[in-house]
Amino acid sequence: MRPVKKIVISLALVVPLAVLGFAHVAKTAPVITRFTPQAKWCGNASIVFFPGGPAGGVFANNVYNGARQAELDLGPKVRYVFSDWDPQKMTSQFKEVAATKPDGIAVMGHPGDDAFYPLIKDAEAKGIIVTSQNTTLPRAEKEFASRGFGYVGQDLYGSGFALGTEAAKRAGLRSGDRAMVWGLLSQPTRGLRTKGVVDALKKLGVTVDYLEIDAATNADPPAGTPTFTGYATSHRDVKLVVTDHGGLTATLETYLKSAGKKPGEVFGAGFDLSPATLAGIRGGWINLVIDQQPWLQGYLPILQICLTKLYGYAGLHIDTGGGFADKGNVEFLAPLVEKEIR
Repeated sequence: MRPVKKIVISLALVVPLAVLGFAHVAKTAPVITRFTPQAKWCGNASIVFFPGGPAGGVFANNVYNGARQAELDLGPKVRYVFSDWDPQKMTSQFKEVAATKPDGIAVMGHPGDDAFYPLIKDAEAKGIIVTSQNTTLPRAEKEFASRGFGYVGQDLYGSGFALGTEAAKRAGLRSGDRAMVWGLLSQPTRGLRTKGVVDALKKLGVTVDYLEIDAATNADPPAGTPTFTGYATSHRDVKLVVTDHGGLTATLETYLKSAGKKPGEVFGAGFDLSPATLAGIRGGWINLVIDQQPWLQGYLPILQICLTKLYGYAGLHIDTGGGFADKGNVEFLAPLVEKEIR
């Protein structure tokens, strides 16, 4: 039995020594650093933020909610400017807010580089930090990245192509089948996402009927109901509808019902989650959605401007990605969708 006694004695000695060792670690001196973390460390900054759409609108609310959280966390004074997704309104509003000389402006890039670049260049010359979200402004980003011009949003063409490819696959489309794409090809950069969808479908031999979203529907998606009804009744063989707009995707159930369709009769696909889109997925009206995490498109541009103003950081290019949501996985996200976070 002697070996057993030796083992017991050994454990009795080891345990106190281990405890003493941990106690020694706990008593080590704190890390020496010259940086002192602060709450609301961006409290002296003034920022103008563009959520993009109408106040209270689909998608714009998620972006706005992210920006508001950043405002609360970081402490800057933020003014919010809503634009009804109208590129001309965005540029005119930019001129107005730049004249007030805020520390920074976070813009939606829908007007494109040709329209925005001269305005951004002028603002930068006045010492205003400018950054972008949702839609890229490649020329401005390339020139002013060192001054804090970044981008937070999707790879527009890539996400469109991915959705078109996946939607066609799940809908079981074959060469010669008909699909409708309702998008924004007329907008220089924003239209790349629509182009991605169209290119993906055409690559598969699908017949694509393209409809441009008019200004009224862009600002108020239910206004497009007569347009959709007219199309669907004259193209009864349509098998897939892709809406390249969060607000229109949220209205797909209304559109399909107005055209006399039943859930699942036409495969519905689009972009962005919202409470109405969630209801449409649950009801079988919307079959596939790609989520670009718009809350981040609100939070991170505010952070970008603060990082540049206080610490001189260069612009960050952040792809908010795009996972697919459908009836099989959307319940995981549902609580966040209902709060307009996802």
